[in-house]
Amino acid sequence: MARSVLDDIIPALNEVAAFALGDPVRVATRAPIGHYRVPVYLRGCRGKIVRVIEPVMIDNEEEGYGRNAGNKRHYYRVAFAMTELWPGYSGPVNDALEIEIFETWLERADV
Repeated sequence: MARSVLDDIIPALNEVAAFALGDPVRVATRAPIGHYRVPVYLRGCRGKIVRVIEPVMIDNEEEGYGRNAGNKRHYYRVAFAMTELWPGYSGPVNDALEIEIFETWLERADV
């Protein structure tokens, strides 16, 4: 296959996704004051990456305070089993919540 000019492009810092499809993740448990975009009930919960969203985007939490300076990272669609979110959930075992979460809120989780 012929090489193209695009073969020599090196991604900028944070333009390479930190997580991949299927990776187990945990939502950070920090408690920021002010503007944030992750529901409280998700903090500390484990989920699985079901989609890496392209292209990279600006951190809207930092942008809300004018501190972003153009930093970009990935959003991910993360699936959470309902039993992970709501102890005692008695619905179907494959019920899940899917939500987009910015990379800065996700941590690697144990398998």
